[in-house]
Amino acid sequence: MEHHGTPYRLARELLDAPEAIRRIPAPELPVFDASFALRLADPQGDDPAMLEEWMARPHLLETWEQAWSADRRRQDWEAQLAGTYSRPCILAFDFAALGQPELGVRDIAYVELYRAARDEIGNLYDCDGHDVGVHIATADPALTGRGLMSGWLRDLGAALFAAEPECGRILLDPDHRNIAIQRAITKYDWRKIGTFDVRVDRRIALYAKTRAGAALPVARPELLVSEVSGTATH
Repeated sequence: MEHHGTPYRLARELLDAPEAIRRIPAPELPVFDASFALRLADPQGDDPAMLEEWMARPHLLETWEQAWSADRRRQDWEAQLAGTYSRPCILAFDFAALGQPELGVRDIAYVELYRAARDEIGNLYDCDGHDVGVHIATADPALTGRGLMSGWLRDLGAALFAAEPECGRILLDPDHRNIAIQRAITKYDWRKIGTFDVRVDRRIALYAKTRAGAALPVARPELLVSEVSGTATH
């Protein structure tokens, strides 16, 4: 494989993207306020074992379907970090901000940042090479209900746009059954592009947040799934 691609087959990575898109660097990590911190996942540390436990939890089994062993997670992260398509990250939160300093700083979510034009969602809309996609797996669903993750999602757009000056659009593609995150992001000006079947066993709701002046993504209409009937519209 040419040197801009990930030297391992990641399931969602499009290998036939144009050369100009493949030359765009991996997404930069955004910086948040003192309460949140986003870091690269460490394949050689304890992170793979942590993800093995998180992904076995019922809410993530349903929406992520990645009940992988620590060894497989380690291999996947090493592949991501060796290429420029995506970056695996761990989000931590300082619970002192909620008046619970005794809880300290804890890892609360797994986040993947990726170039949407090199991902399977790039086939669903008029993608641009600098578009950034985000995957989010919250370790404890109670954190969403408490507004903690909502607060992070509120700040995500501004932080990513600051880290990525050429990015005009950020994409989220939660499982269509993940109503909690869809409700959370719509409060912060994320717009739904449509519902799509990206694979036989995978239906997503695609959302976008745009930088001021950037155009909202336009879905490929023949790929949209009817919200009423649950079938493709073509």
